[in-house]
Amino acid sequence: MFDIVSFIPRAVVQGIPLLFGSTGETLTEKSGNLNLGIPGIMYVGGICGVIGAFLYEQSAGSADAMNGFLTIAIPMLASLLGSLLMGLLYCFLTVTLRANQNVTGLAMTTFGVGFGNFFGGSLIKLTGSEVPSIALSATSSAFSRSLPFADNLGWFGAIFLDYGFLAYLAIIIAFVLSFIINKTRVGLNLRAVGENPNTADAAGINVNRYKYIATCVGSMIAGLGGLYYVMDYACGVWSNDAFGDRGWLAIALVIFTVWRPNIGVLASILFGGMYILYLFIPTGTNLCVKELYKMIPYLVTIIVLVAVSIRQKKENQGPAALGLAYFREDR
Repeated sequence: MFDIVSFIPRAVVQGIPLLFGSTGETLTEKSGNLNLGIPGIMYVGGICGVIGAFLYEQSAGSADAMNGFLTIAIPMLASLLGSLLMGLLYCFLTVTLRANQNVTGLAMTTFGVGFGNFFGGSLIKLTGSEVPSIALSATSSAFSRSLPFADNLGWFGAIFLDYGFLAYLAIIIAFVLSFIINKTRVGLNLRAVGENPNTADAAGINVNRYKYIATCVGSMIAGLGGLYYVMDYACGVWSNDAFGDRGWLAIALVIFTVWRPNIGVLASILFGGMYILYLFIPTGTNLCVKELYKMIPYLVTIIVLVAVSIRQKKENQGPAALGLAYFREDR
């Protein structure tokens, strides 16, 4: 039988990295920047958090000597700083130097994965591990700690309360960002920059500032997705090239949610569920059927993209100036 109580929590855990990535990319794209470097930024966010956690665990000596606040704060600050630097690099190349956004994003993805693999491999060698991975169990336990009374509430606790704090933070960020974009003056200016930067500039809005801030904050949010994957989903274990295609799925989720972060909360859980559906549906020894089930998230994305393109509703389209460099001299 299909065990829904086991399926939903695993779908949520799978979907949270996608939610972080898609929320960050949605904010970025609202400013008109198409950042295809999100997979690399998530990778950098993950490895920077691992570096911070590794250095603190080594300096503390044992799990008992570790301070609870610093155990969480140091990896988070390291992850946010690494992601911020990646966002600044992207903005400098695409906003200041007006480089092609597609090429820059793809180059940053390649750079981010290489950066993570280099430093991840270096840490593995420092530990002298016999396996190609590094485990940060003390830090992971702090990130994955759930509410103490969740186990006493049966299925309700298992479905809604049995997650680490980053999972709830991802949901809060998505709803807060949705409110800011749709209900505040800052959000109105941001949407104006993404739709028509020439008009926004003529109205006195600093286009470059909005692009920089939106892209950098979006990169920091996406970087937390990499940190969550390592510290919560992977239980503190870093292995090179372990992220798979989650960064690309996060970008696809932006289209799936038609650029609305609040919809991304349920959509990310849906994607997470589709990502692991093959584990819960009996396929026997037929590997072909299992591989077909793995294709479901991508097929759904293609169907949604086609449906959005056919309907051509303005509210379901991306920003009009998405992916285009802004030349103020063209005004």
